[in-house]
Amino acid sequence: MVLAGCQSAPIAFDEGHGQRQAIEHVLKSFSQALAEKNKTLYMSLFFSDKPEEIGWQHVSEDIRLIEIRKTKPDAIKARRLPGNHFISLIDESVGTLESREERFSNIKIDTDGEIASVLFDYEFYAAGKKTNWGKEHWQLVRTEKGWKIFSVVFTIRDPLSGGS
Repeated sequence: MVLAGCQSAPIAFDEGHGQRQAIEHVLKSFSQALAEKNKTLYMSLFFSDKPEEIGWQHVSEDIRLIEIRKTKPDAIKARRLPGNHFISLIDESVGTLESREERFSNIKIDTDGEIASVLFDYEFYAAGKKTNWGKEHWQLVRTEKGWKIFSVVFTIRDPLSGGS
C-alpha cells in the first residue's frame, strides 16, 4: 500500500495529527485484511456489520458502460445491487485461493476529529493482475471503538474502459 504523498486539510485542534494517523491505520488495515483474507479484521473496520447500514456504491465510467450495454442493454451507471456490498468483497477474497490486493495512492484526508472524508486512487489486483482501478471516497465516523467506515463510493475503470 502506498501512503506517500498523503495530503490533508489542516485540522483545527491539537490531536489532529493523531487522528490522521488513526485514519491512515484504517486504510492500512483494510488492505491488510483483504490481502490476508482476514474477515474478522475487515469487519471490525466498519460502523455496522449489516450491509443495509453501510453505503457501498460503484459508478461505471461511460466508456465501460457502453461496453457492458452490448451484453446487458439495461445496464446503468450507478445501479444499487443488493449482492454488491462490503461483505461480499471480503467473502469473495476469503473464498478464493487467488491473492487479492487493493493499493491506495494520492490519499487526501479531511477531518474535524469526529468525522472524516478520505479520497484516494485505488488499484485492485486479483492473482497479481490489476483488474480494476479508479477513485474511491470513504466517509468515516470516530466512535468509542475508533474510526469506522460508514460509506464507500468508487468508480470502476477496467479493461472494458480501454485503459490501464
